[in-house]
Amino acid sequence: MNIREVFAQNLKKFRRAKGLSQEELAHLAGIDRTYVSLLERRIYSVTIDILARLAEALDIEPDELLASPPKRNK
Repeated sequence: MNIREVFAQNLKKFRRAKGLSQEELAHLAGIDRTYVSLLERRIYSVTIDILARLAEALDIEPDELLASPPKRNK
């Protein structure tokens, strides 16, 4: 899984865990709702500044949005 996929999955996971719509998250982060959608669909890459704003809006550390899921033992 590449970093864009990891970020997109984590963004959606944390947003849903907080019970936020894309529009609500976008408002809290000061960005457009369509940008959140494009990030979650892996169409755009996030900048470091937007990553920080999203993490702050979600009340998490920025690195949590980039953390890969644990690898499964085969």
